[in-house]
Amino acid sequence: MDGKEKTYGGPVRPDAVYVKSVSSDGHEFIVKKEHELTSGTVKAMLSGPGPFAENETNVVNFREISSRVLPKVCMYFTYKFHSMEIREFPITPEIALVLLIARNFLDWLYIFMFLVFF
Repeated sequence: MDGKEKTYGGPVRPDAVYVKSVSSDGHEFIVKKEHELTSGTVKAMLSGPGPFAENETNVVNFREISSRVLPKVCMYFTYKFHSMEIREFPITPEIALVLLIARNFLDWLYIFMFLVFF
């Protein structure tokens, strides 16, 4: 370790291990910050100087992603963090188009190589 103590409390501290993802309809999901940073867009929102309130609060508001889709997005953050191996990542056909739109926003290049519809 680097001698710094990790903060596991609420996501509002800049050094927090977790961030809060908020869907367009107000549902909240807690995800490890390092997992969410697999998205280029979220990384820009949470890192360094810029116009994003998210880099101060560690709360990411997904104004265009509903609570029906955001859990799958959060699962993909974790999936992508742990593996670039191509394997099944099941989604329902009903959310496929919305997930494609989220992919474009979140700067994910390869998500549809992993998806399997059921």
